[in-house]
Amino acid sequence: MNLLQAENGYFGEYGGSFVPEQLTDALNHLEQAFEQYKNEPEFMEELQYYLKEYVGRPNPLYYAKQLSDKIGGAKIYLKREDLNHTGAHKINNVLGQILLAKRMGAKRIIAETGAGQHGVATATACAMFGIDCTIYMGGLDTERQALNVFRMELLGAKVVAVQDGGRTLKEAVDAALEDYAQNYENTFYLLGSALGPHPYPTIVRHFQSVIGYEAKKQHFEKENRLPDYVVACVGGGSNAIGLFAPFYYDKEVKMVGVEPGGKGIETGEHAAPLTAGEPGVIHGFKCYMMKDENGEIAEAHSIAAGLDYQGVGPEHSYYKDTGRAEYVAINDVEALHAFHTLSRMEGIIPALESSHAVAYAMKLAATLEKDQTIIVNLSGRGDKDVEQVFNLEISK
Repeated sequence: MNLLQAENGYFGEYGGSFVPEQLTDALNHLEQAFEQYKNEPEFMEELQYYLKEYVGRPNPLYYAKQLSDKIGGAKIYLKREDLNHTGAHKINNVLGQILLAKRMGAKRIIAETGAGQHGVATATACAMFGIDCTIYMGGLDTERQALNVFRMELLGAKVVAVQDGGRTLKEAVDAALEDYAQNYENTFYLLGSALGPHPYPTIVRHFQSVIGYEAKKQHFEKENRLPDYVVACVGGGSNAIGLFAPFYYDKEVKMVGVEPGGKGIETGEHAAPLTAGEPGVIHGFKCYMMKDENGEIAEAHSIAAGLDYQGVGPEHSYYKDTGRAEYVAINDVEALHAFHTLSRMEGIIPALESSHAVAYAMKLAATLEKDQTIIVNLSGRGDKDVEQVFNLEISK
């Protein structure tokens, strides 16, 4: 695997591990186990077995011909993570980490979730392996994603609705970290995005990079060359880093991360730290983050619960500073338009998170030539969002 390596836990100035002393030993133990097992033949064989037989990988790189023809520019390819078991990219990382947790002798798994897809994936894997599971979720997100809460409980997980602060992903991460600090001796914290204290960004990137490696191989089979652009939505950043990282050294491939512009960057009601934030420390690591006028963590807003986060992965922060990737914002209205357009043009209902990437790809394609190509990571399916969108429509 030819991926950019963190140096002492940092990508440039971003990353690190700013945690209480009792967590340092736990994180060091996790890093040692990850380095020991990640390339071990038996571990890799078991992971590949479950990715193929349980998740359904490799999933297709689908040419969205109707959408591409409608726009009249570049060819748009969709990397169909929505076809994975549980309906999103999250299961890739969950299986890798849970196999690691088993080898470390963990008796209990905890996780945080925003849109609920990581929580569903974690509850699914814990059910399969018979491991106790607790999921932390912001109270507001449990209301927006009630169906996913029911799924997690159906799978045997305990869902804790966190009612502090903004009642979204930040508060869920706070609660999960507090639990981990108190129970790390028998508990494995299965973090869902490519963020948090080292070594989590590297671990999640490692397991999600299957997306980019597959997409690269599939694009070569279809076009006999690399794509011109790879595009993905960015909340914490796991689906985007999973697509981007295997293309990092292919300098001719442009990478675009699409953040949630919410009600508009100028309103302050968004979740776009790379577009309108500044460096700082959040949840035990340094990254671009949203701050208010007092330098405190600002409230975030997005129509997509899975993008509603004030920070972003350290590798994305490094890509921004070095110019290797470009980061843009798509607002709620544009994302909703893309949600409807892809549904009607291709018969594919995308997650609201993924709709941000689709919306930008539609804009981008119109500016390119017909022989150019864009890979969009369709990170999840929109079943979980249909009720939310329906309620928005009828409330107009």
